[in-house]
Amino acid sequence: MDATTQLNERRLADAWAELHLHATNGNPLHADAHRLAFADPEFLFRRETRGIRFQLEMLKPDLGQAEQGIENTVVVYGSARFVAPDEAAAQLASAQAGGHPEHIALAERAVRNAAYYAQARQFARLVAEYSNQQTPDQRIYICTGGGPGIMEAANRGAHDVGAPSIGLNILLPHEQSGNRFITPTLNFKFHYFALRKMHFMIRAKALVAFPGGFGTLDELFEVLTLVQTGKAKPVPIILFGSEYWKHLINFDVLVQEGTISAQDLDLFHYTDDPVQAWQHIQRFYQLPA
Repeated sequence: MDATTQLNERRLADAWAELHLHATNGNPLHADAHRLAFADPEFLFRRETRGIRFQLEMLKPDLGQAEQGIENTVVVYGSARFVAPDEAAAQLASAQAGGHPEHIALAERAVRNAAYYAQARQFARLVAEYSNQQTPDQRIYICTGGGPGIMEAANRGAHDVGAPSIGLNILLPHEQSGNRFITPTLNFKFHYFALRKMHFMIRAKALVAFPGGFGTLDELFEVLTLVQTGKAKPVPIILFGSEYWKHLINFDVLVQEGTISAQDLDLFHYTDDPVQAWQHIQRFYQLPA
């Protein structure tokens, strides 16, 4: 195998990633004063160069998307733990065969939550089908956090109809990689949550939050705060799964206690139907049906 083939197989890039993981696990690299600054992992991983890493993590996904004509996105948030309906059905069949009540209960919950997976996939497909009919400058692309669960479902919906979609993956202590339905050239990985959040918002024309945990809540309230304070332009913010969201958060208490205004409740919209979610976005921007 010649050197060019080895480079094309990303061996050097992967080696750099290994060095980063090695350093972040508390194993210092040996300094070399004679190494070029931008080719020196020990130097670039220092605390003092964090600002440079911020800039690079801001720039790389921005250039990558711009070069591929990505200017408008619909961001889909939601649990990484929900599985596809066929997988949930298999889990239930296995649990019932085992006869353990606790395992059966967990599998039944997985089947219930799998409905959200199917709905996220359908919603993303609707957006992608619309986008496929538009001129390149008017297309809207699905963007997710790049992981499994609802994120996978949304990327999968776009993939179903041959539309590109974006995944903004995050490097975590436990291994996580982009789901298989993200367009490979739009599968970005982040170290810093803050920079990843910025990229969610830069091109977002709407945000759809399916039921999720801490990460989903974090992203949702970040967006609500930015729009409420005028730091971001108003965009459709859709809470998919009204029963879940109303059971989880009583927003009316915030109004009653005077911590938000009654008008702030208009910042978001509940729905339980993928078609209604997409129609809400269409009405907001007066897009053709």
